[in-house]
Amino acid sequence: MTSSSLDVQIQVIQQQCKQLRVPTIAAEFRRLAETAVSQQQSHLDYLEALLSVEMEEREQNAILKRLKESHLPKIKTLDEFNFSSAPHISASKLKELVEGSYIDRAEPVLFIGDSGTGKTHLLTALCVAACRQKRRVRFTTATALINELIETQHQHTLGRALKRWSRYDVVAIDEVGYVPVAEVGAEYLFQVVADRAEKAAVILTTNLPFSEWTKVIPNARLCKALVDRITDQAHIIETGQDSYRFKRTALKKQKSAG
Repeated sequence: MTSSSLDVQIQVIQQQCKQLRVPTIAAEFRRLAETAVSQQQSHLDYLEALLSVEMEEREQNAILKRLKESHLPKIKTLDEFNFSSAPHISASKLKELVEGSYIDRAEPVLFIGDSGTGKTHLLTALCVAACRQKRRVRFTTATALINELIETQHQHTLGRALKRWSRYDVVAIDEVGYVPVAEVGAEYLFQVVADRAEKAAVILTTNLPFSEWTKVIPNARLCKALVDRITDQAHIIETGQDSYRFKRTALKKQKSAG
């Protein structure tokens, strides 16, 4: 085959790949063809290699799409969590949760502890793992969720918004208890949680023990109902009172002083 004929054939293949929407094959077919020739691979080996690179790229793109749609403020994984600084937190329990069976069983996961103890990091790690399993995940803070639902109520689209929240495989609600919640806000928070009970997973962080939730949700009956829903069959993980961030900052200061 002449050089000009080869160029034409390559252009034809690239155009066909474009029409078939297989961009990774378009980018890799020449390199893999050269490898197949040099290693004396069969036609089927070459075809398998082509399809594999396309599948791998699509898998990665699907994960990136899930991560983007999750609205996570940062990407953190369980491997990045320093369990040696928090020995009371069970690494084996978190590794079990990362595998995602709690999602299949629609079991809540609750992280309880003071600020700086790793609650949001661990919540994020579970969300990232779920995205990598190509689950639909949505992160929010309690305040942001309530404000969104109040706004949709004003726009007469509350029902549509609640339905949208119900479609996620995992809803992660950060910072419950940091700010007092008006009764209407507490009702919306309860509705999101109640709609997912025994149907889909919720991950939640709070700085308050459940006995103190009435400080931020004054309606005792509604508060009790919310606690009952969120703790039913839940994995409850206490992250403690010692701020990991404070200790990390103090350690940096000691090192710089030394």
